[in-house]
Amino acid sequence: MLSLVRSNVVDLPTNLSLSYFWCGGFMISAFLVLQVLSGVVLSLLYVADSGLSFGCVLALNDESIFVWLVRYMHIWGVTFIFVLFIIHMGRALYYTSYSKLGVWNVGFVLDLVMMVEAFLGYILPWHQMSYWAATVLTSILNSVPLIGGVLYKFVVGGFSVTNVTLVRVFSAHVCLAFVILGLSVVHLFYLHLGGSNNPLFVSGGYSDVVLFHSLFTNKDGFVLVCLMWCCCLFLMLSPDFVLDVESYIQADPLVTPVSIKPEWYFLAFYAMLRSIESKVGGLVLVLLFLFVLWVPAFNKSCSYSVGRQYVFWSIFSIFLLLSYLGACHPEYPYVLVSKLASVVIVFLLALFKCFWVVGGVDGWKNLWCK
Repeated sequence: MLSLVRSNVVDLPTNLSLSYFWCGGFMISAFLVLQVLSGVVLSLLYVADSGLSFGCVLALNDESIFVWLVRYMHIWGVTFIFVLFIIHMGRALYYTSYSKLGVWNVGFVLDLVMMVEAFLGYILPWHQMSYWAATVLTSILNSVPLIGGVLYKFVVGGFSVTNVTLVRVFSAHVCLAFVILGLSVVHLFYLHLGGSNNPLFVSGGYSDVVLFHSLFTNKDGFVLVCLMWCCCLFLMLSPDFVLDVESYIQADPLVTPVSIKPEWYFLAFYAMLRSIESKVGGLVLVLLFLFVLWVPAFNKSCSYSVGRQYVFWSIFSIFLLLSYLGACHPEYPYVLVSKLASVVIVFLLALFKCFWVVGGVDGWKNLWCK
């Protein structure tokens, strides 16, 4: 066991040129561990009941300073994880790390599972926004051809979001946390199997190597300490900054909020969903975006290509625009701009990943190791 840890952490040969952008994986792993530990504590205090859950969650604030800290650390931990996820995946796109298929495929699945996990956790407090966000997003399942009705009843547990849904959500939320930890280990396995990418695009990634310890352990440790200080600063100065006003109103099926929106990390996808009048059309648009984001490609051109940089930063800017539009009321001109931005971002992403493609038959060799 010690030799396994030593070979994968201490004596791992690592490219000397790796910058701080390559610290993202360790940061995400560290925050995932904090999320699991804080989630275990909260799960012991949580009651999965539509009549009691809201009061139970609010009562955690008055339980003790320790429970208060655990709850808000859990809330802020999700925000930091998704900020790190965006940076981590943005770096992978910018430096064409998606050509390493084993790492990319597992990482992409991990990202999807993390989004599902975050959405399930958002439902658990059973406040107005979480209830109606669950109602709106689960209703999309009804739009799936042929199996939509059956799929909706299986997920929701009835004809609408009820106490049965809450119990299922709580169980799934707890179970998925350990699935995420398992996928993280698999992701790390493929990373060490094929080697990491690097900003200099050195073939194989092992030219001018140093051992992971102590250069990169100190580098990762420094970034982790800085992020933890930022997290504690936000937690102490403005703990409710990432919470919606509706978070302090108990769920009421008879009162619909003026504007229903999910958490900030889902806003871009939410803008895509509602930009199309048909629910099926919005779902297809989001799935198309995810497919283009995932699709394997082998790019010869590096990040130093000026045209490629223009395309990348255009994609990033449009993603931020969609996140803003997702928080706006669904009316003209926001819906129209969302529709145009959604089409453009899919086109630019396809251009970014497929225009600079090389490889042919040789490029598809050793898919899971390169």
